Amino acid sequence: MTTEAHQTPLQKAQRMQDELLVFSTGGGGFENSDEMFRGLRSELLAIPDVQDLIPDFIQQHRDRNSFWQFIKRRFRHYSERRDFLWESFRPLLERLEADEGHPSARPIEAALTTLDEESVRAIWKKALGRRLSDPDGAITAARALLESTCKHLLDELQVSYPDNADPARLWALCAEHLNLSPDQHSERVFKAILGNCQSIVNNLASIRNKIGDAHGQGKRAVRPKPRHAELAVNLAGTMAAFLVSTWKSRSEGSGAGSDARS
Repeated sequence: MTTEAHQTPLQKAQRMQDELLVFSTGGGGFENSDEMFRGLRSELLAIPDVQDLIPDFIQQHRDRNSFWQFIKRRFRHYSERRDFLWESFRPLLERLEADEGHPSARPIEAALTTLDEESVRAIWKKALGRRLSDPDGAITAARALLESTCKHLLDELQVSYPDNADPARLWALCAEHLNLSPDQHSERVFKAILGNCQSIVNNLASIRNKIGDAHGQGKRAVRPKPRHAELAVNLAGTMAAFLVSTWKSRSEGSGAGSDARS
């Protein structure tokens, strides 16, 4: 027996933890069925992009008896087993909970997928995955996402760029060739919006230099909070997705100009 098809990854992970807690403390668990254990384990291992967060013992033990030998030898008391399981599942559950509470991630990832470049999607997933546990790294990954997206689009557009170009320069080049520069538009509202896009990119680079993990800091180092990382990742993802969507529209013949004005 496996979990219900409609259950989310978070619900599946939570159920596995709950069943292991019952099983490890003398309460049965898994409806006394190895089939259910194996089914839950398979579904947990099939969740994409979280393999490094799945507890090692889930990957190592393929049936209830194998896990039971592991847990009873490692911890004598029920309270120790509970604490161990809660702590082991915490990173995975926090990541899945954050993903479910981040609905904007889906359209951004869908847009980036059209670029057909795995390295860009990998950076996006890294940025998402580090928001809670490593805000510094998430902010650095957010800048890297913009850099990588711009470079890949410029390569697609056959536009050369300096190897040491920063995100602001790369964005400006992309904007120029995708008809997204403010001075390419006469409508006041579009000039303002596109100018603000450039400002966002500039400020993301500044945030990364100020509080990201790419540079050493002194005694008064500013340590970013998860909310700072959330902001940086959301902004970078939105800007990258906007560029890719505009490029896709242009390549399909609808024209970047009409896209920007829609």
